[in-house]
Amino acid sequence: MKYINESIVFQEVPDEVSLAINISNCPCRCPGCHSKYLWADNGDELTHEVLDRMIAKYQSEVTCILFMGGDASVNELNGFAIYLKNIHPSLKVAWYSGKTIISPDLRMSYFDYIKIGPYIQHLGPLNSRSTNQRMYKREGDEWTDITNRFWKKQ
Repeated sequence: MKYINESIVFQEVPDEVSLAINISNCPCRCPGCHSKYLWADNGDELTHEVLDRMIAKYQSEVTCILFMGGDASVNELNGFAIYLKNIHPSLKVAWYSGKTIISPDLRMSYFDYIKIGPYIQHLGPLNSRSTNQRMYKREGDEWTDITNRFWKKQ
């Protein structure tokens, strides 16, 4: 699994300061995608060592590791989530997927947040009441749809 870049984001996961890691080789290819640079299979290999360096660099700032993409590599994504929960248990783990359903291969118990749904321009992004995208939060063994927390106040 390769990544293009990482950045600190404040609005992608509610109540979390997230280290967003942009994963390349996205198979979704959503029309109107704002991250077409992630469609190609390029970038640097994401390893545990690389992830640890990122965490060390930003550790005083972040509460969550957010994988943006990774739909082509769900088993590798699982491996990173398991690693994070075992080595960095204080960090939340989140995944943004462009698919319409959660992959049956995803080891959901190692994730705290999951967003699904392709970006469909006329339906708007996650902060639009008409969005097709959904954001879920794990609360114990249950998953709760928290999409409405993103909606803009009207």
